[in-house]
Amino acid sequence: MCVRLCVCVKNHGYSTDPKPQFKEKYFPQIMDHFNFNSMGNGTYEQRYLITDEYWKKGSGPIFFYTGNEGDIWEFALNSGFITELAAQQRALVIFAEHRYYGKSLPFGQDSFNIPEVGLLTVEQALADYAIMITELKQQLGASACPVIVFGGSYGGMLSVYMRLRYPNIVAGALAASAPILSTAGMGESKQFFQDVTSDFENYAPECRDAVRGAFQRLQDLAQIEDYGRIQSAFSLCKTPSSYKDIHQLNGLLRNAFTLMAMLDYPYSTHFMGSMPANPVKVACDTMLGGADLLHALKDTAGIVYNSTGDLTCFDLYTLYVECADPTGCGLGFNSLAWDYQACTEIEMCYESNNVSDMFPLMPFTEKQREQYCSKRWGVIPRPGWLKTQFWGDALSTASNIIFSNGDLDPWANGGVRKSLSSSLIAINISEGAHHLDLREANDADPASVIKARKMESDTIAQWVKMERKCLQRGF
Repeated sequence: MCVRLCVCVKNHGYSTDPKPQFKEKYFPQIMDHFNFNSMGNGTYEQRYLITDEYWKKGSGPIFFYTGNEGDIWEFALNSGFITELAAQQRALVIFAEHRYYGKSLPFGQDSFNIPEVGLLTVEQALADYAIMITELKQQLGASACPVIVFGGSYGGMLSVYMRLRYPNIVAGALAASAPILSTAGMGESKQFFQDVTSDFENYAPECRDAVRGAFQRLQDLAQIEDYGRIQSAFSLCKTPSSYKDIHQLNGLLRNAFTLMAMLDYPYSTHFMGSMPANPVKVACDTMLGGADLLHALKDTAGIVYNSTGDLTCFDLYTLYVECADPTGCGLGFNSLAWDYQACTEIEMCYESNNVSDMFPLMPFTEKQREQYCSKRWGVIPRPGWLKTQFWGDALSTASNIIFSNGDLDPWANGGVRKSLSSSLIAINISEGAHHLDLREANDADPASVIKARKMESDTIAQWVKMERKCLQRGF
């Protein structure tokens, strides 16, 4: 759902050790849950992280994170609220890695060949989690332990789907920043980049104008094919020479603003890259402080792509890869997996239009998606399939789901913003960026996220209590 920039270090690939200390384990997972002939009883090693540091063995709840489109350590290290809540409610904590991401590759280095990649579906991932929960409960003597699932972004979508598909296994779900409506094709294609723009516009309207002006200046130079000036202004490693190169540059630049809007936390972070505190403010101050709009735009993108200052030039095709998700797929194997998902079940037809947003005109229609996916993966997307599978906005008969969204998050309006019943609860966080509520407590946290976490904590405690009574009665 966004560009993935990893800050690698010696231990687990990220900048800090987990709190508490997770144990990394592997679960022998069934390759194909739905076709007995395709793989027989073949299995692969699915990675998961577990800690029983706070668990009241045999009776405390199980907090299970439904891993999303990346290495599971990245999410474990940036979802401290879950372990803080586990300490309060004496829970066992499990972070499960999604198939085809991180080290959970069913076919190893060949996982992204055709047809091997075909086992990468939402349904298979959910079945993975259902099987893992069921068998680990048995192994750990936890049959009487209620299970609450957690997830952020795509992982939040999976938490919702787990509650819908496996309510016999999952007692409740906290879905943070889960765009379950827009990714099911139930939104405006212009909404996402309009909301990215709003984040910068709300800081200062002149910031929006400066960004739009810089992109216009870039377009003017491209039209007269002054590629040397463009190369110099943006410190590109190679001089652009075609419309394709300019399109790639526009995508790279737009993606930097997307990431800063999503991760507009009030303190510095190392999640999907290194980001300063209040990156939207930093970006706007950079845009408005530069004497030249093009250089200012380059320096602003450098907040994302060159946070260390080590890069001497920007390589257009290694820093950013265009894919079936206009908000970014990232790099490496994880990007291949997300690109495939965006070509099959996950609908990501978002586009910028330079009218309702500050970015260049960059359409991405269903037809363009179909053409790209057919050529890249040999698949034809199925619009509406996710809505059919997982209810779309017809959620009123579901129960025990919290939908949390931050007003600063451009994904928020693709999710559920209004409570649908007493147990389908929408929590809106006025000063919250992308799943800020899942992060550990910080002195810089706004009051709105502190209040949201308290509501989430109280609600989850109620669900656990109710489910424990049902389990004790044998229901």
